[in-house]
Amino acid sequence: MEQKDEKNLELFRDYLKNKQYTLLRGKAADMNEADLAAIMEMMEDDDMLKMFRLFPKELAADVFSMLEHDSQEYIITSLSEKEAGVIIDNLFADDATDLLEEMPANVVKRILSNAKPETRNDINHLLQYPDDSAGSIMTTEFMDLKENMTVKQAIDRIRTKGIDSETVNVLYILNPKRLLLGTIGLRSLIMHDPDDVIGDFMEDDVISCTTSTDQEKVAQIFKKYDFTALPVVDKENRMVGIITVDDVMDIMEKETTEDMDKMAAIIPNDKPYLKTTVFETWKKRIPWLMLMMISATFTGKIITSFEGALSKFIILTAYIPMLMDTGGNCGSQASTEVVRSLSIGQISLKDWLKVVWKEMRVGLLCGATLAFVNFLKCIFLDHVSVTIAIIICSTIIFCVFFAKLIASCLVMIVTRMKLDAAVVASPMLTTIIDAISLTIYFSISTVLLGL
Repeated sequence: MEQKDEKNLELFRDYLKNKQYTLLRGKAADMNEADLAAIMEMMEDDDMLKMFRLFPKELAADVFSMLEHDSQEYIITSLSEKEAGVIIDNLFADDATDLLEEMPANVVKRILSNAKPETRNDINHLLQYPDDSAGSIMTTEFMDLKENMTVKQAIDRIRTKGIDSETVNVLYILNPKRLLLGTIGLRSLIMHDPDDVIGDFMEDDVISCTTSTDQEKVAQIFKKYDFTALPVVDKENRMVGIITVDDVMDIMEKETTEDMDKMAAIIPNDKPYLKTTVFETWKKRIPWLMLMMISATFTGKIITSFEGALSKFIILTAYIPMLMDTGGNCGSQASTEVVRSLSIGQISLKDWLKVVWKEMRVGLLCGATLAFVNFLKCIFLDHVSVTIAIIICSTIIFCVFFAKLIASCLVMIVTRMKLDAAVVASPMLTTIIDAISLTIYFSISTVLLGL
């Protein structure tokens, strides 16, 4: 916690304790909404709710949209039906939809019954779209203009209607059928003469997405074109909403966290770490741990089948952990990089041959380098025989080569099957490579030692 936040937290607690509500409102009015949300997250639930009730409705809605989901749910279910309706009415439609789609149906019905009809229509409209689609994360509050408007007419419309729009930095030009014709930046608009017609200088080469576009694709569009807002159209090219950069940042954080969880063999969870109970954390981790424990028995069976060789050359046992770790690490490197490149659009499935060919060459170079260093270590530090050193170093080359080959192929195959490639980068992949590494190791040992 920053020292400034800690100081403000204690100040607000004192205001609540001493019932100095006027001072609390004045202090809150001078602060940024994000800072207020951060301070409220550190409070006890009762104090958080009490402080929230003291805010004016506009400030309350702004702070509410920045709270964690469980804090939002606690507040909205603690308010009266009328109070909850006021909050929903003052939220942007996409923020309200994100909140309500995670709540029980009976609570949603109670809240929406007290919201304005237009708010209910917007939220119900957004709730119809599939999860993770552009339609589910867009907002319907945007600033639209007509192409025959003058600059003066456009500015007058922005002044009267812009307060209800999520952003007015980008303005959208629609025809009477609400077809998207073009866009104009606010800066460009105010630089023109008042009598200029906006249809004469609007940007008609519009980049947009459809309501069914996947949210990861939306994030890629924002990155490619450096957008702050993206228009969303339906199948007939009628504009239905916009996605703003703050929504995309939430998407990127969510997708990154989800991929990290899957790569670590953890079932993804939306809750913050400290707000996830021990039992919930156990449920997230134990299924994969059980699966990996069972799969690891295969490596044990491989070692058992070569007990004779190990009993004659005990030194071979000492290098098993190093060989297994090297193969697993190399596989994880390859799979993680390929998964990331796929997710951010640097490569696609049609590049599978290039990817595999590259990883094969990288595997040979990495394997040869590691083998050379290990050969020197085996001879001059471990003082093993040249034959044992050759067995170990040959195994390293094959292990690294096949680890990178298998990892890259598996990621591409799983992606082709429309499954989540991040799962392949989990320790499950390490288990597979461990089994292959041991098989190669004992096979080479059997041939060179005559076992």
